[in-house]
Amino acid sequence: MLPAFAEKTSAEEKNLFYGFTINGDEIFCREGYTDADGILAHLDNVGTLLAEALKIADLTRVEVHGPAKELDKLKGPLAHLNPAWFAIECSIRD
Repeated sequence: MLPAFAEKTSAEEKNLFYGFTINGDEIFCREGYTDADGILAHLDNVGTLLAEALKIADLTRVEVHGPAKELDKLKGPLAHLNPAWFAIECSIRD
C-alpha cells in the first residue's frame, strides 16, 4: 500500500515532503505541508487508502508540528486521531 499512498500524495500542491521508513514491523510516515489546509487536503485525498490500511495495521502515534495558529485550525478536524501537538518555538524555517 505504501506506493499507492506515495502516488496519490505526489500530486498534492501543498505537500513539501512525504515518505516511509521501516524498522521491523513498524512503519513511520514523515510528511510536511505548507499549512493546515494542506494537511486537511491530504487526509481527504488518502482517506480511502488510510481506512484500508487501518484494517491491517494499528495507528500508534500521530504528531503534528507547526506554528500555533496552524495547529489551532487542525485541533477539531484531527481530534479523532488523538495527535500530540508540537508548536514551533524556535526555528530557522517555519
